Amino acid sequence: MANFANKVIEFHKNLEYKGQLKENIQVMNPFKANQEILLILNEFYKKFFSDNKPRRILLGINPGRLGAGATGIPFTDTKRLSQECGIHSTSIQTHEPSSVFVYDLIRSYGGSKAFYDKFYINSVCPLGFIEKNKKGNWVNCNYYDYPQLFEASKEFIIGTLRKQIEFGIDTSKCYLLGKKNAKFFKKINDDVKLFNEIIVFDHPRYIVQYKLKFKEDYIKAYLEELRKW
Repeated sequence: MANFANKVIEFHKNLEYKGQLKENIQVMNPFKANQEILLILNEFYKKFFSDNKPRRILLGINPGRLGAGATGIPFTDTKRLSQECGIHSTSIQTHEPSSVFVYDLIRSYGGSKAFYDKFYINSVCPLGFIEKNKKGNWVNCNYYDYPQLFEASKEFIIGTLRKQIEFGIDTSKCYLLGKKNAKFFKKINDDVKLFNEIIVFDHPRYIVQYKLKFKEDYIKAYLEELRKW
């Protein structure tokens, strides 16, 4: 019988986005681009999710290049992957500010094992987007940055969330990271009723970029809500 870990691994191995995109926007699929990410994926989920416990889901926006784009694990750069999860990556070394906050939170909760026993993290859109800016550089792009992209990605978002709920996700509550993210996700959830209630947190990136001196207050607010489960 497939456990939570096996279901997560198979899900990510088979992720494929088929929606329409503008010429200057591309999909970022780390699970197809880097063989080492599949090895990390297997090791991480088998270490923390080899069971059939119900979990609640925390949803970011979509993977960024230095977090899940580099490791395959949401909000987990290579430093946190090694230091907090005991899993080592050799092909690339990344530092992602959001990952620092998330793992400070996880440590305050009781550590990676205690946290992942209760919670599963992914993104509203489990694959990332990058766009070519005016300087010709490829930069992160959010699924809601353009109306056309939001509309084009909705079917993919709904389908992939339904598949993840089948892992054993408790649907009475989900936790959305980022107020703008929550605003757009609520439009989707109002239509298809995936979750009964949405709890909104300020996004880790916003906290570390603009509210760093209040970081402990934000961690306390996260913990107060998460410990109700």
